[in-house]
Amino acid sequence: MAKWLFRAMTELSSRKWISRITGKFAQSSLSRGFIPRFAKIYAIRVEEAEKSVQEYGSLNEFFTRRLKPGSRVVDPNPSALVSPVDALITGAGPVNAGTILNIKGQDYTIEEFLNGSPRMENYRAGYCLVLYLSPTDYHRIHVPVSGRVVEREHIAGKVYPVNNFGLQHMKRVLSRNERLITYIKHGMGEVAVIKVGAMNVSSIRYVEPKHKEVVKGDELAYFEFGSTVVLLTENDTFKLRSDLMPGKKVRMGEMLGTLSE
Repeated sequence: MAKWLFRAMTELSSRKWISRITGKFAQSSLSRGFIPRFAKIYAIRVEEAEKSVQEYGSLNEFFTRRLKPGSRVVDPNPSALVSPVDALITGAGPVNAGTILNIKGQDYTIEEFLNGSPRMENYRAGYCLVLYLSPTDYHRIHVPVSGRVVEREHIAGKVYPVNNFGLQHMKRVLSRNERLITYIKHGMGEVAVIKVGAMNVSSIRYVEPKHKEVVKGDELAYFEFGSTVVLLTENDTFKLRSDLMPGKKVRMGEMLGTLSE
């Protein structure tokens, strides 16, 4: 009964206008006073931030903070696919005939993830990684592999929660929520970096200026409040690192596995 009620309430509250109101407050100077408490509640490592807590003009500015140089090490191996974010792995597995099995008990298809894009054929026998960012995490998204951006797509959608409850008890939220997709062609194939919006995320923004040629570790985009990144690798090009699995935490720049032709 409680799950049904929460699901119904979530359906009613998953409207963009609610996220816009939340976002406007977080962007206002009125939210500045919440920064120290927010950092304490979520055990955010403020010593890694580019600036001191007192220098941020709003909660949103703090939330989308950059880190001090050297805070993250990007794996230099040319064949390494690195994590684009600090996150918890909530799904990892091969794509079988276009279907991704058992992400928190639910199956997804490449077609719905990529909104029927002609590029979906590249991923029907690929690999999928789901990376969840909690409010504790650093929220900038980086390039997972050096290459060339061949397409960017915005897919309108809802703003359902992408936390554990949302993934388990809401209907396939990762393919129903708003998404920004960046397709990157690299020397061994192609990857799709899918940025998934979530409840109380006022927006997903690309870092400006956008570049065609990108280098592993470059800034790509950022979330305003917590969300999820889904990584898809092209057919038969990726091998997961042997010790990684759902429930494991990773940091931006850490090797997720290796790419091959």
